[in-house]
Amino acid sequence: MSGKDFYKVLGVEKSASQDDVKRAFRKLAHEHHPDKGGKEEKFKEINEAYQVLGDEQKRKQYDQFGSAAFDGSGGGNPFGGGNPFGGAGGFDFSGAGFEDLGDILGGMFGGGGRQQREPKGEDLEVGIRLKFSEAVFGVEKEIPLTKHSKCPRCAGTAAEPGTKMKSCATCDGKGFRVTMQRTMLGAMQMKTACAECHGRGEKPEKDCTECHGKGAVHGRTTVRVDIPAGVDDCMSVRVRGEGESIGAQGEPGDLYLRLRVEPDARFTRDGFTIYVTKNIGFTQAALGDTIDVDTVDGKVEVKIPQGTQSGDELRLRGKGVPNNRGRGDQIVIVKVITPTKLDKRMQELLKEMNLREK
Repeated sequence: MSGKDFYKVLGVEKSASQDDVKRAFRKLAHEHHPDKGGKEEKFKEINEAYQVLGDEQKRKQYDQFGSAAFDGSGGGNPFGGGNPFGGAGGFDFSGAGFEDLGDILGGMFGGGGRQQREPKGEDLEVGIRLKFSEAVFGVEKEIPLTKHSKCPRCAGTAAEPGTKMKSCATCDGKGFRVTMQRTMLGAMQMKTACAECHGRGEKPEKDCTECHGKGAVHGRTTVRVDIPAGVDDCMSVRVRGEGESIGAQGEPGDLYLRLRVEPDARFTRDGFTIYVTKNIGFTQAALGDTIDVDTVDGKVEVKIPQGTQSGDELRLRGKGVPNNRGRGDQIVIVKVITPTKLDKRMQELLKEMNLREK
């Protein structure tokens, strides 16, 4: 291959998938965009590489003929002269493989053809431990966190209470500014959020004295969370809006709770079914009996039928884990214990009974 090495520009192997190419472009475009302090020449180079490698057909042509197929001149392009990207010096986002390029650039820098996304705070993740019964029936937990939270003084508006908001003079109340970006393929119009009002279109007449106009403050806080009934070990519970707050600039992130359920010496669990093992004596198994069995609701009486064998299972309906159809069941696994210490009389009685399988 001669000419420019587009794979090297994006930092991917020749065997990289189209998704890998797209991820590499996103990362590099973030790092090298001029609006982020990057060099324009490097950004042009990254765009040029992605325009080719991001399209499967153009990538095949590049792998066969090298970058000469895309140098924009009639003599060097074996597929015909002119701009291989189909435009008259501008970006063409409608071609195969580039349906989301406008979104990629727009989402990062405020431009593109689709609606700009509302900024959102970072998500948080914490681990919490639950008792077996708490996982079964649910529980309310207080989760201590250190994070940015909505300012309690201004309720996240960034304005000092009692003062009004005014239209932003920098963007004339629009919340955005339109600029032109010169690229290797021509000029591209970019719509960026106003840095003065953070895209709101208005500013406080006086900044909040608590958060200094940010709408959020950093510190310790406690989040009260209802853990639903029926959760299990290693599950994750999402609590919307309890992540990092960015104040008046957008929505807060979410809080994810990683659950660890402590084992219970009496019970094991499989989905919505709870299992418990109950030891009984030889006489109880042979003649039947009524015994007490532990459940998550407390002790209940269970009838042991005559002739019960070791390993038999008795079902207690509605004593398992709650679910959207009610509750699961509890299974009592019976274990018949063979006596190991027999006095002389007991031995004689057993010999007389001669309990042998034929």
